[in-house]
Amino acid sequence: MNKFAVITGASSGIGLELARICAREGYDLLLVARREDRLYALREELRARFRVGVEILSGDLSLQGTPDVIFTKASPGGRFVDLLINNAGFGQFGYFRDTRWETEDQMIRLNISSLVHLTKLFLPQMLSRRSGRIMNVSSTAAFQPGPLMSVYYATKAFVESFSEALAEECRGTGVTITSLCPGPTISGFQKAAGIENIRLVRGRNIPASKDVAEYGFDAMMRGKRIAIYGWMNRAMTFSIRLAPRTFVTRIVKWIQDERK
Repeated sequence: MNKFAVITGASSGIGLELARICAREGYDLLLVARREDRLYALREELRARFRVGVEILSGDLSLQGTPDVIFTKASPGGRFVDLLINNAGFGQFGYFRDTRWETEDQMIRLNISSLVHLTKLFLPQMLSRRSGRIMNVSSTAAFQPGPLMSVYYATKAFVESFSEALAEECRGTGVTITSLCPGPTISGFQKAAGIENIRLVRGRNIPASKDVAEYGFDAMMRGKRIAIYGWMNRAMTFSIRLAPRTFVTRIVKWIQDERK
């Protein structure tokens, strides 16, 4: 019997590439996303290419009951989940005074609450078997405040802090927690968040989702706690620790400004 992986946000970007990698490595899959048509297409692709079992679930993880639905679908008859990849999330650009609370509420519930809830559901069975890996997709945004994307940056800071704390709690249990921290990546994120023209991404050689996913999968399988993709991102993250907080916040605001 193949090992089993659950991946959220699997219909595009890093999540889609992680689904392909897991299938290539022989994992049966439960893929979760809102866009059902893309999930159907991905299921047929993975079944044909890798001869693995692929189940899909179209659902909105910002809704309170969705994690329970995922857990029930993933664990029929006591089936164990070997990998949990919490990838679903989104961002929003703009001054906090101007953005919509409804969107921010949905972001907090998706980026934070659903991730914690799914981890709460799947971690006990992993600990009981002394085997399992969880990857939470965070961001380099986790390491500093983010003016013009204040709520998004704050959600990723939560994910990073939660993941590091949980990794220490699980030390020596056979279960590992990895926080994958990509910087800007070629995916649908920039368009959805409305940041296609900010200095942070404009004119940059941005890595492909496939490269980030390969790096993240390897880090997860090695049990690495924090996986920051790209030497420039790693250097930036280290330098932030040494710089005054006010200076860092002003720089982040400048690079996220749309003005040329």
